[in-house]
Amino acid sequence: MADLQMKLLRKKIQKRSEKNKERKQKRSNADEEETVGSNGLEEDQREEAAYEACFQPEENRAEDPAAEETPLKKKKKKKRKLTEADEPPAEKKSKAGKEEEDGDVGLNDKDEAKGGGDEEEEEPELPTGLTGAFEDVAFSSLAELVSENTLRGVKEMGFNHMTEIQHKTIRPLLEGRDILAAAKTGSGKTLAFLIPSIELIYKLKFMPRNGTGVVILSPTRELAMQTYGVMKELMAHHVHTFGLIMGGSNRSAEAQRLANGVNILVATPGRLLDHLQNTPGFMYKNLQCLIIDEADRILEVGFEEELKQIIKLLPKKRQTMLFSATQTRRVEDLARISLKKEPLYVGVDDNKDRATVDGLEQGYVVCPSEKRFLLLFTFLKKNRKKKLMVFFSSCMSVKFHYELLNYIDLPVMAIHGKQKQTKRTTTFFQFCNADSGILLCTDVAARGLDIPEVDWIVQYDPPDDPKEYIHRVGRTARGVNGRGHALLILRPEELGFLRFLKQAKVPLSEFEFSWSKISDIQSQLEKLIEKNYYLHKSAQEAYKSYVRAYDSHSLKQIYSVNTLNLPMVALSFGFKVPPYVDLSILHSVGLWMCRWWITGSPGILRTTQVLLFISFCVLRSLSGVSMVTEAELQHLMFQRLLLIIKSTSPSLVLPDL
Repeated sequence: MADLQMKLLRKKIQKRSEKNKERKQKRSNADEEETVGSNGLEEDQREEAAYEACFQPEENRAEDPAAEETPLKKKKKKKRKLTEADEPPAEKKSKAGKEEEDGDVGLNDKDEAKGGGDEEEEEPELPTGLTGAFEDVAFSSLAELVSENTLRGVKEMGFNHMTEIQHKTIRPLLEGRDILAAAKTGSGKTLAFLIPSIELIYKLKFMPRNGTGVVILSPTRELAMQTYGVMKELMAHHVHTFGLIMGGSNRSAEAQRLANGVNILVATPGRLLDHLQNTPGFMYKNLQCLIIDEADRILEVGFEEELKQIIKLLPKKRQTMLFSATQTRRVEDLARISLKKEPLYVGVDDNKDRATVDGLEQGYVVCPSEKRFLLLFTFLKKNRKKKLMVFFSSCMSVKFHYELLNYIDLPVMAIHGKQKQTKRTTTFFQFCNADSGILLCTDVAARGLDIPEVDWIVQYDPPDDPKEYIHRVGRTARGVNGRGHALLILRPEELGFLRFLKQAKVPLSEFEFSWSKISDIQSQLEKLIEKNYYLHKSAQEAYKSYVRAYDSHSLKQIYSVNTLNLPMVALSFGFKVPPYVDLSILHSVGLWMCRWWITGSPGILRTTQVLLFISFCVLRSLSGVSMVTEAELQHLMFQRLLLIIKSTSPSLVLPDL
C-alpha cells in the first residue's frame, strides 16, 4: 500500500512540475516581448537599488536568485491563488533572474548588443577562469526543479555553477531516468547524483518509518566517508535521516540505526549485503533509487558477486544510477542487469582529445632502479612545503618508506589497506585538512577521494594500466580552475608504457632532472638498514612485496619480472645483497624440471621426485639464488643440479643440457 501511495505521489509531483515549467515558459516569453522597448534600463536600475538596499554587491547578483524567489516558494497553494494583480512582481523577479543568468553566461562578451541573439544557446560560453570540462550554468537555474533547502546547501558549500556532468545529468535524474554516466575524475560526479537523490526523498516526504529510500554504493571506505560528508552538508536544511555503513564499523550500532530508519544510506557493498541478509529491522522495501558510484572500481576490487546479490534483493521498481570514470565491458554488463531497458548514457569526455583534466601538468622521468629512492628522497625534500601524494604498488612498501622517511626526519603520512579503519580515517582527514604534507599510499586512495589542493602526484611504482594512471592523477587539479602536477617514475625498460598512455589520450612530456643535484645518501641508507633491526625487517618485506607486485602486472610485455636487475633493485631498499624472494616462478620451474627428468627415466618416479626437490631446495639456499631471471642463471642452476643428482644417483639417465 505504501509503495502505491508513493508511486501516485511521485506522479503528482512530476505532473505539477511540468505544469509549473509550462507556466514559467509562457511568462518568460511574455517578458521577452515586453522588454524589447526601453524598459530594460529602468528595471536594471531598480534591481541595483534593491540589491544595494539588501547590502549585496553587484558581482553576487547571479549567485542568489533563489533568495529573491523564496517568498513565492513557501507554499505551492499560494502560487495557485495568485491574482493577476500579484503577477507583475513575480514576472519582474523571474525576468531579473533570467537576465542575471544570461549575464553570467556571457561574461566574456562586453558588447551585449552584438550577443543579444545568442542568449538562448544550449551550450553557453565559458566565462573567464573556467576551464576543462566546466560550463557556466548556474545552480540557480534549477530553482523550479530543486527545493530551496537543497539550493541553500549547495550555495553554502561554495558552488555557484554546475560542471558539465552535473548539467547533463541532474535534470534527467530529477525526471526519474536511469543513467549510465562517465566523466573524468574531479568533474563533480558526487553532486550530480546526490542532488537528485535528496530531492527524490524530499518530494516523496520520506519519514524514518518509511525506511530506506536511496542506497549509494561506494567501492572503498574512504570514498564512502567522503560521500557521506558531502551529503551531510547538502542535508543541512533537510529533516530526513541519512547514514553510513561500512566494514570496520560497529555492526550492531549500524543495525540499530537501520531499524530506526535511514532514508538515504551510503554503504560499501560487503557490509550492505550483510545487513540485507541478516538485519531483520532493515526496511528497504520502499527503496526508490540505487546509486553505484565508481562502478568500474567496485567491479575491479572483487565485489561483482556481492553486487549481483544486492541487485537481486532490492526492489525491481526503482531508479538506478551508475557513475564511473571509465567505461568497461564489465560496467556495461552491470548496466544490463541493473538499469531499465532504455537508460540514458552520458559521456562528457567521449569527444575530448585528452583523458585528463586541462589544469594538470604531467610528465615522466627515466630513472634506473638503484637511484629510485635517491630521486624520491630529493624530490620530497625539495617540495616538503607543498602537498604531495606518492603511490606505491604494495602495502609493505608504503609501510617501509613511511618508517624510513620519518626516521630520517622527513615527516610523511601513510594510508594502505592493512591499516585499521580508525587509523586510515584519522590519516585521511588529517591530510585533507593540512595545508602541506606528504601522503604515501596504495591505490586504496586513488579512487574518488576529493582531497583539496594537492600540488603533486608522484607515481613511485608504475601503474598497472592507463586507467589506473588516470585515477591516480585524478587526485590533483580537481574542481574549477584546478591546477596540479603529476610525475611518473619509469625504469628504462618500462618506457613502452608511454605508448599505452598515448593511446589512452594521456599526454606526457619528459621532465629533466639534474642528476648531479640528487642527494647521494646511498651509503648512509645501507648502514642504517644494516644496523637497525626493525628497518631491516621492514625493508625485507617491502623488497619482497615489490618484486611480487611487479610479477603480478598485467602488461607483461612492459613489466616483465625477467627485466629486473635484482641487485640494483635491492640497492633502492638499502641492501647490498638482494634478499631471497619466493615467487611462484621458482615453484613452476622446479615442477617443470621434475616432469622433464622423470619422463626420461620412468622406472624410479617417487624416489627421483623427492631427490630432485631436496637438491633443488638445498642448492637454492646455499648458492644464494633468489630468483630465476636470466637464461645464463637458469643454465648454471641446471648444471649444478645435474652434478648433485649424478653424484647421488649415478644410475639415473638424465638429458643433456
